[in-house]
Amino acid sequence: MKRISILVLILCACLVSVAWSQQPAGKVHTNWSEFHRHNMARWNPYEKLLTVNNVGSLGLKWSYKTGGGYYVLASSPAVANGVVYVGSYDNNVYALNARTGALLWSYATGGQVFSSPAVANGVVYVGSWDHNVYALNASTGALLWSYATGYWVVSSPAVANGVVYVGSMDDSVYALNARTGALLWSVNSTGWGVFASPALANAAANGAVYVCAANAVYALNAHTGAWLWGYGTGNFVDSSPALANGIVYVGSIDGSMYALNASTGTLLWSYFTNRFGVESSAAVANGTVYVGGSTNGGGNSSVYALNARTGVLLWSYTTGGGVQSSPAVANGVVYVGSDDGNVYALNARTGAKLWSYATGGRVESSPAVVNGVVYVGSFDGYVYAFGLKKGRK
Repeated sequence: MKRISILVLILCACLVSVAWSQQPAGKVHTNWSEFHRHNMARWNPYEKLLTVNNVGSLGLKWSYKTGGGYYVLASSPAVANGVVYVGSYDNNVYALNARTGALLWSYATGGQVFSSPAVANGVVYVGSWDHNVYALNASTGALLWSYATGYWVVSSPAVANGVVYVGSMDDSVYALNARTGALLWSVNSTGWGVFASPALANAAANGAVYVCAANAVYALNAHTGAWLWGYGTGNFVDSSPALANGIVYVGSIDGSMYALNASTGTLLWSYFTNRFGVESSAAVANGTVYVGGSTNGGGNSSVYALNARTGVLLWSYTTGGGVQSSPAVANGVVYVGSDDGNVYALNARTGAKLWSYATGGRVESSPAVVNGVVYVGSFDGYVYAFGLKKGRK
């Protein structure tokens, strides 16, 4: 894929910033504190309402238009405590009622918001093109603090153990005090900007945070920022790492999907998808890696399912455009957006299409699946919520 403009790169990178936190039935969703939260494998083990058998009956519950015109929405929704949080190209962060789509509040930053929000302990954390990381009261949208980095922040924050980890286009990774915004440490990646979101699987246990910058994947000490290891790919790495069973999975603009030993960075396997690159961030569920392939601005691309241990292709599904959206996997279904404007639900085992919906623009935003509802943004400026049609279970 030709990297024809910084804007295109940003739009591609920010989509990799979706997060989720769903608790077992009967418990309240309080946090959505990192990109595809739970174990950074990016699959939701708690979704039980949507199944392979009924997902074909999804219908539009509501949609909400951001801004006053055609505003790109590549940020991915975070859902916590009955509220959908999402950023928009119109400079705003929005909080919407998850059931009705009604606006609860909005907060205007000084730049476009490609970053996807993280929610932890009643606080929304998000980056902006105005160089700042913001902490907002999740109930009111009131500013709690902001921290100025050296350039655009398109990376999505990850929050763990009272620390906010986030990348900036100034080539640095930052660790900030989640309560005050005070800088704890920063590390310059010596690369060309940090688009992707940090991965924090078991950060408290192994003290590692995984980041991507320029053409490499890095492991840092989560407490000090010290470099632990690095692995170079054949081109830029815009996608965010997925972590499962001691393995880091990440795609590169060189067209390949890589599996690395999380402790050492040693290559376990790689799979070449296509020559236009992988900007989608992978999801790993039940021994399978799901990821999308990009294009060079036109043509078709596919969603790929790979054996997580060997990298062998299990199936692929071709959409009408590039797949820069990051898949969400829940209860045997893969949800993903495409540059062809559609949101898809695929059978996770076979790749068969179960459902799709045509929005009015490219879908680089990554779906969030919570309690039987699929939330996603589109380049048409809308946030969409899809649920089962009345009477279907």
